[in-house]
Amino acid sequence: MKAIQIPAPAVLQVVDIPKPEAKSGEVLLKIKFVGFCGSDLNTFLGRNPMVKLPVIPGHEVGAVIESVAPGVPGGFEPGMSVTVNPYTNCGKCAACRNGRVNACEHNETFGVQRNGAMGEYLALPWQKVIPAPGISPRDCALIEPMSVGFHAVSRGQVTDIDTVLVIGCGMIGCGAIVRAALRGATVIAMDLDDEKLELAKRIGARYTINSQTENIHERLLEITEGLGPDVVIEAVGSPATYIMAVNEVAFTGRVVCIGYAKSEVTFQTKYFVQKELDIRGSRNALPEDFRAVVRYLQQDNCPREDLISQIVTPEEAFAAMQKWSADPGKIFRILVKF
Repeated sequence: MKAIQIPAPAVLQVVDIPKPEAKSGEVLLKIKFVGFCGSDLNTFLGRNPMVKLPVIPGHEVGAVIESVAPGVPGGFEPGMSVTVNPYTNCGKCAACRNGRVNACEHNETFGVQRNGAMGEYLALPWQKVIPAPGISPRDCALIEPMSVGFHAVSRGQVTDIDTVLVIGCGMIGCGAIVRAALRGATVIAMDLDDEKLELAKRIGARYTINSQTENIHERLLEITEGLGPDVVIEAVGSPATYIMAVNEVAFTGRVVCIGYAKSEVTFQTKYFVQKELDIRGSRNALPEDFRAVVRYLQQDNCPREDLISQIVTPEEAFAAMQKWSADPGKIFRILVKF
C-alpha cells in the first residue's frame, strides 16, 4: 500500500509498504485523511529529539472502518466514520497508576516513537478506535489536535468565572479557546496573525490581542480591570511566551503549558512564590477529551473549512511541507488525502 515516510531531515517520500491485517481484537481502518501537525514539521526539519528515523508520520486521523476482526465488541461496523487515539500507555508507571494515561512515562505516539498513520490502511486495537457518528472522515482528522487543547482547559480547571488567556491560535490553541468558551469562561486569544485572531473570535474568544502590534501588558490590564487573567494557556512553546505567561497571569492564577520551549527559559521565580501560582503541564489528551470534541463537532457550530489550510495528495505532501517550513505562522492545517 502507499504510505508517506520521512527517512531523513528535509526529505519526505512516498513508499510502498505491506498492507496490514487486523488480528484478533483489532479493527482495520481505511485511512481517508491524516493531518500534519507541529511534531511532524519538527521531524521534517530535524528538530524532533524524540523521533527515530525513518518514520511514517501522522497521528491526526480521519478514517472509516474497513473490517472488524474476531474479539472486537459490538459498536464497530464497516463504513463507520472514526478517528484514532494515537497514544500508548504501559499501565504500570506512576502516571498510569494515577489514571492519567495520557502522560504515560513510556508513551509511544503515532509518527513519533513509532510509525504513524500516513498510509492507506491502519490496523490497531479496538480500544484505540473512536467512533465519530455524523462527522465526515475529513473532519475526523481535526479531532485529535483539538482534544489536546480541550485537555489543557481541564488541566487549568477552567470555570465560568474565569478569564482565560490562550497564547497561540494554532489548532491546539483553538481547541483550548473552544473548550474554555464552552465552559462559560471569558476568553482572550493572542497571536501574531490577524486572520487567526478573527477565527478565534468566531469560535468563542471575546477579546483578541495581536502581540506584534499591541501592548500586551496594557491590554490585559484593561480587559481584566487591572487583575490579569485567572488562567493562561501557553500553546506556542517559546521562551518569550513562557515568560509572558508567568508575568501576566493574575495572583493565585494557573499557568498551563502545552508547548515546550526548545531552549532554556530564565524565569523571575519570585513570581512563582509571590503570586502563589499553580504551574501545570498538559500532555496529549484523555478519552473523555476526544469524546468532548466529537460532541462539539456534532453540534455543527465549528467553522471547519477555516481550520484546514490545504488538502494534498501523498505526492504533493513534500512540496506542502517545504512551504509550511518556510512560513509556519501562516499555515493552519495541512491534510493528506488518501
